[in-house]
Amino acid sequence: MDISGRHEEDGEYLMVAAAVHARVDPSRIRSVEGIGFAAVREGPTLEATVALVADAVGNLPEPPSCPIVSEHGEFYEEPAARIGVSFQPEFKYVESISERETVQAAHHAAYAARGLLR
Repeated sequence: MDISGRHEEDGEYLMVAAAVHARVDPSRIRSVEGIGFAAVREGPTLEATVALVADAVGNLPEPPSCPIVSEHGEFYEEPAARIGVSFQPEFKYVESISERETVQAAHHAAYAARGLLR
């Protein structure tokens, strides 16, 4: 997952999260099973970020049985164990090449969706 728009523009916020459900092997994405989006026009707090990501994951075509993965910065460098209590089945930070590629795909999706909503 990835979030675009955690900065103020013209006195307002528009954060868009994209959750990409992908089948991967250790080094690449094998297939994309679906993408869920969510948007909010509030400032970027930890609570707002967690809620936004939960909404995006909830908007996937099917609930994932794999971990929710993000970069450390999305949740303000908080430990994965603290963030993980908000998500099922589990949460972790990027560890493999394929996870990084999936987060990058989510980044492009979130950025593009945010551009459409502005």
